[in-house]
Amino acid sequence: MESFVDVILPIPLEKQFTYCISKETAAILVPGMRVAVPFGKSKIFTGLVSKIHTNPPLAYEAKEIHQILDTQPTVTKVQLEHWKWMAAYYMCTLGEVFRSAVPSSFLLESETLILKNEDAQIEDVHLDDNEFLIQEALEHQPSLKINDVSGILDRKTVLPVLQKMLDKDLIKLKEEVHEQYKPKMVRYIGLSDEVASEEKLEELLKNLNRAPAQSRVILTLFQMQAGNKKPIKAADLQQESGASATIIKSLVDKEILKTYFIRTDRVVYDPEAERKPSKSLNDFQKNSLQSIKSSFENKKVSLLHGVTSSGK
Repeated sequence: MESFVDVILPIPLEKQFTYCISKETAAILVPGMRVAVPFGKSKIFTGLVSKIHTNPPLAYEAKEIHQILDTQPTVTKVQLEHWKWMAAYYMCTLGEVFRSAVPSSFLLESETLILKNEDAQIEDVHLDDNEFLIQEALEHQPSLKINDVSGILDRKTVLPVLQKMLDKDLIKLKEEVHEQYKPKMVRYIGLSDEVASEEKLEELLKNLNRAPAQSRVILTLFQMQAGNKKPIKAADLQQESGASATIIKSLVDKEILKTYFIRTDRVVYDPEAERKPSKSLNDFQKNSLQSIKSSFENKKVSLLHGVTSSGK
């Protein structure tokens, strides 16, 4: 029996869309996970899994999902129920709530690429000026984006030109999928494997006697590694040694040092970091806080009324 998944798309349409999945995929997916799905002729959207079932859609043939984007749910069941309440209360679609609630970096996008049709028999006499410029550009690079075409033709409206070229079978369109989120990569420095032995280190330091700045970088790296077992950031090494980025780069080029990157979270929580004391409350705020706590004993919601800048 085939398996299917209902997907919430970040578009203002009332209905959810059903896609077919394999039994193996059905065993992996759970509500709240993101999937990339085809929509329309060529677009790809990020969808949110709403329900896994075995009922095929009646009005259309279900397409297969493009790929799974998460290993665990991005959105919890409680959040999904909250979104449904918001959609009903504010008379909007669940897809609109999805687009507003999720950071834009979590939404996969697709971008249209214009490719040259290698099989087309092209004669310049059959091309107008705009088509000739696009065709000439595709002779020098494999693909163009819509913005590239707009710049080449020096006009904002280029879709009619591209449609004419599609009708003449001169070009092909392709959807390139990319995510907006770019992880933060931190550059680290370490000793090259080729100079890791004691003998080679001694020889290296002798050779660097005539290059005091480079020698200072190496000695500073030794001191930092002795006092800290963690990887050494390139920025920290540069600051501690007082050397320029050019000197460190020359050591990397000589294969004395090696450089590598480690993905780092943009928001880092350090439980051992010194916490700043919370601000003290004035008498009115203390009374309000006590009233809120008392209200929570009998009710789940407490309404706090106060004018702007009153200290709410």
